[in-house]
Amino acid sequence: MILARSPSAQLALTLVTELQRRMVLAQEGVAHDRGDAGRFLETTWLRDEGRHGGGTRWSVADTETFDRASVNVSQVHYDDEPAKRLASATALSTIIHPRHPQGPSVHIHVSWTEMRDGSGYWRIMADLNPSLVDSAVARAGKQRFLDALRGAAPDAFEAAVAQGDRYFWIPALSRHRGVAHFYLEQYATAEPAADRALAQRVGEIAIDTHAAILGEALRDRGPPTAEERATQLAYHTLYLFQVLTLDRGTTSGLLVHDQNDVGILGSLPSRVNRELLASWRDHVAAPVNTLVDRILAALPTDAVDDPAKRALAATVREFYRAHPEALDLQARGDVVPPTVANHR
Repeated sequence: MILARSPSAQLALTLVTELQRRMVLAQEGVAHDRGDAGRFLETTWLRDEGRHGGGTRWSVADTETFDRASVNVSQVHYDDEPAKRLASATALSTIIHPRHPQGPSVHIHVSWTEMRDGSGYWRIMADLNPSLVDSAVARAGKQRFLDALRGAAPDAFEAAVAQGDRYFWIPALSRHRGVAHFYLEQYATAEPAADRALAQRVGEIAIDTHAAILGEALRDRGPPTAEERATQLAYHTLYLFQVLTLDRGTTSGLLVHDQNDVGILGSLPSRVNRELLASWRDHVAAPVNTLVDRILAALPTDAVDDPAKRALAATVREFYRAHPEALDLQARGDVVPPTVANHR
């Protein structure tokens, strides 16, 4: 695999690779503390046979501790195509869906985007996603997660929370995905080293804090009730709905290429409630309501396995290529990243 030549991109790749390893070790530690010996396995993918980079993901599924967990690092670049405005994109993107409903999911994204003119910016996200949003565990976890992120980025915290709350709002359902949201888009100051340090610090704190919250939530936890399982399934359905109909990062990745569809949709949980998903169709503005129909057609059962992910990726890609105007209905923070606009 050929890596980007830019020194800034190389530094970013080192940073996100270190975060990837940190998260895998932290999550394996949670599992091993519970006597679960399941380990994350590595998968490598190449962009254009490696000419334009690629990536690795460490993942585990269907264990005592994890429903789905995917920790992805990628670097895509266009060093041999100087006409492209985008020079490189280097990212950590990860999701942990615990098996027990009392264990909160987490999504963390840290990426460096560099343009052809040498300018660049960070995209930094961390959001806590408990299934049982009204439980005492979720309330305590929310405050702990936010307090940790405030300590990691005190000067940027208020703006990041406001932008995160905006991005993860689901208008059709009048609710958020998750309970704690931190999101910095196009983050860049006059001090690149300080920006890079902030990205690393937020990533490390989010990884460590979630692992601690999860470990405590699962310690000595008995089997879930049927009600807890049903609530988790409904929340996992909400998660899939938000990712496939609103998430700009996911859509952008799918529109750019089809060489890592399973990895890009690694954030999806293992099962959904198709009947619940179908009930949301009429709450969504046109033409995205037809995307819900197509998602259901690509998902003939409630299982979201790798073949289903490939079908869902193709569905989303075909829809937005046919309806580029629907991108304007997707989630956004304070700004729309130029790399997304360039895909239109």
